[in-house]
Amino acid sequence: MAVEQPTPAPVPVQGDQTRIHNIGYRSYDGPRLGRAYATRSLYSQSLRGAYGLGRSAKSKVLPMLLFVVMCVPAAIMIAVTVATKLKDLPVDYTRYAIFLQAVISLYIASQAPQAVSRDLRFKTVPLYFSRPIETADYVRAKYAALASALFVLTATPLLVLYVGALLAKLDFADQTTAFAQGLVSVTLLSLLFAGIGLVIASMTPRRGFGIAAVIAVMTISYGAVSTLQAIAYTQDATGSVPWIGLFSPVTLIDGLQTAFLGASSSFPGGVGPGHGEGAVYVLVVLGLIAACYGLLMRRYRKVGL
Repeated sequence: MAVEQPTPAPVPVQGDQTRIHNIGYRSYDGPRLGRAYATRSLYSQSLRGAYGLGRSAKSKVLPMLLFVVMCVPAAIMIAVTVATKLKDLPVDYTRYAIFLQAVISLYIASQAPQAVSRDLRFKTVPLYFSRPIETADYVRAKYAALASALFVLTATPLLVLYVGALLAKLDFADQTTAFAQGLVSVTLLSLLFAGIGLVIASMTPRRGFGIAAVIAVMTISYGAVSTLQAIAYTQDATGSVPWIGLFSPVTLIDGLQTAFLGASSSFPGGVGPGHGEGAVYVLVVLGLIAACYGLLMRRYRKVGL
């Protein structure tokens, strides 16, 4: 008895499955905004990110908390000045940031890695450079954004002090001059700290390592310099105290404003640099800012390859 064999199913030809779908892709005919717009956008996004704006609620906690911590002492000082009818503020404008340098160091340690580490970790830097933006644009935008964020952090308390001093009817000319000197001081501080923080943070894609490294550099350098200055002062080597101050970012700003902005020095015994030594401080600060920019350019030229 013959058995009926099943008929094999026809094997489809590969070409029969090919389809062309019109999914609506069209060329872009709008305006090309170019490098300047891209750089401004990167600056704006980085500045907002430094305070957690446009990010999760958890990302806003630390920068906003540090901002409040910076401003609360200024408000308390104004309240004390008004209540006790003091003739001057308890703290000079130029001294305020030095007293709260630990808060500033913590802020730069937390936000410098946030500005650059994620781009390094997820390897998105070459994507930036595939657009009209160039290495110099990226570095300038990141540097300017973090320096601006630091300036907001350090200048806002000074503004609180200034407005409160005027409300307390302190001398307008004296307060305006001192306020301007304070703004110059925190501008230099912001540029210097932002550069150092970004250079350190750009060395590793790990945010935690970047935070620890920035804290270590800021804390250890200040502690070591302060200790050496105290030893030199107790050994009657007061002439070396200002020169030792060249080796820490905090004491650099302290010495510079002592020499040229009429600030009182926090060096042991109040032994601050004179105008001659202060000129060296200016050169070192400006040189460090330029060196940080140059190191960032070199680093991102390599990353963008």
